[in-house]
Amino acid sequence: MEIKSQPTQTYWNIEFFHGALSLAIHSNEIQGFQKFLQSRSLSDSTEDGFIKDFWALAFGCLLPNSFLIHSWQFEYTGNCTGEEKLEDLLLPYLEMHMTGYSYSIYNAVYVVAHALHAMYLLTPNRAMTEGKTKKLQSLQPRQLHHLLKGVSFNNSAGDKVSFNENWELVTEFDVINCVTFSNQSVIQTKIGRLDPQAPVDQGIIMNKGAIVWHNWFNQVQPLSLCNGHCHPGNSKRRKEGEPFCCYDCIPCPEGKISDKNDMSDCFTCPDEQYPNKNQNACIPKVVSFLSYEEPLGIGSAVSALSFSLITLLILGLFTKHHDTPIVKANNRSLTYMLLISLLLCFLCALLFIGQPEMVACLVRQIAFGIIFSVAVSSVLAKTITVVLAFLATKPGSSMRKWVGKSLATSIVLSCTLIQAGICIAWLVASPPFPDADMQSVIQEITLECNEGSTAMFYCVLGYMGLLAIASFTVAFPARKLPDSFNEAKFIAFSMLVFCSVWLSFVPTYLSTKGKYMVAVEIFSILASSAGLLGFIFLPKCYIIVLKPELNNREQLIRRKH
Repeated sequence: MEIKSQPTQTYWNIEFFHGALSLAIHSNEIQGFQKFLQSRSLSDSTEDGFIKDFWALAFGCLLPNSFLIHSWQFEYTGNCTGEEKLEDLLLPYLEMHMTGYSYSIYNAVYVVAHALHAMYLLTPNRAMTEGKTKKLQSLQPRQLHHLLKGVSFNNSAGDKVSFNENWELVTEFDVINCVTFSNQSVIQTKIGRLDPQAPVDQGIIMNKGAIVWHNWFNQVQPLSLCNGHCHPGNSKRRKEGEPFCCYDCIPCPEGKISDKNDMSDCFTCPDEQYPNKNQNACIPKVVSFLSYEEPLGIGSAVSALSFSLITLLILGLFTKHHDTPIVKANNRSLTYMLLISLLLCFLCALLFIGQPEMVACLVRQIAFGIIFSVAVSSVLAKTITVVLAFLATKPGSSMRKWVGKSLATSIVLSCTLIQAGICIAWLVASPPFPDADMQSVIQEITLECNEGSTAMFYCVLGYMGLLAIASFTVAFPARKLPDSFNEAKFIAFSMLVFCSVWLSFVPTYLSTKGKYMVAVEIFSILASSAGLLGFIFLPKCYIIVLKPELNNREQLIRRKH
């Protein structure tokens, strides 16, 4: 039913059609059609008898010889002048766009024209044009039937017009939504299409959001009859071989949610949120970092301060017994340098606790790399000093000129400068910076220091490992030297612990997430520093405090066999 083409709708309550859905033969806009309609006038009535009656109905005027004169429903205000303009009509009375019926008539005329043209080409005696024309005029409609099936062309709107093997017109249908207004105007909107030739799952395309339903339905889409709603936390999956309205409800996969009924697919929460247990809502993530208020942060800080206090006590003990043989035996300057660097290593762990900021991120890894390099290079210098001191005691040895403070200082300085160069290159190329990791831990936003260049971070670790291996390589063969120089034995054990800690650090660091990565690095710093402090200095503290009688020259030069 073409509501707009019926002027008699004045007597209807067209609100009844509001929100209705209907199928209409597919139509398209034909160029010049609106201009053609607007140009129609009463003067065209000689060739189109319909115009008279339409004109009288549309403008409410009277024309002679019109059947409407005898219609009791027709109300007129006067005689028609012929000066009335169709473009002035309100929308209910004249549809200015191409309707499905008009479009079908337009295509039908061209189909017949193509069939006649094909018949003309098939008619013999082509030279006798006039005779052929008369023959075509005498054709019966049924004589064109066998030609209609082969008609195929594109009309001026770009749509293809053809017939299938069953002599049916190959066409689509438009899904129309009818919207009415209080002034009796009507708008018919295309909200989808139906293609009978398409696969079953693609035959209907609908813009459901554009549908205006009757207020009786309260703007709610009618429920399909096959099964009930898929509730939030689930998505629809179509049942194979069943009608399109039949589907299974599938729980959302991990990490995704659906927050409405009958959602076709689940979606991922924003980065700063995560799915709840029922996967039907997103919950804000908790901001997380290793702080001084939590047990892990408190334990790390207490451990760092405790080891720092022990280091200070050992430094004070060695300073008090500055002139005793056991302190003087292996280069007091290196001993003090090692103790101070270990003290700073313990305190360096505190930089890793607390909310990451720009200055802390830049300082903590650089300080860690340089201070540890000073400590390990001091151990390397002590090891080399032990070996050279033993070799220098042999008669006629040329090693005596190398024994002294200058060599040890040069080793520490040169090794530290190389590490400092690596750290400067790191700061220039890709320095660390504060960052927020929203992906590693599902329920947390982890505030962390992004290392910038991971390669430079492992270069710093690798260089320290190289120094430690060098120290162990030198100290291990020298562990059986006479008791006067047996510090090499303790250095070998301390380097073994140091290397073990940092070798296990890499896989553990890579396998942890969030703030626990920081805790792993703090543990490695404290454990390796404590290993150096314990193996190198505790035996000497034991002699100084508990066995002072052994802290004399005679005991130190006595060989042990």
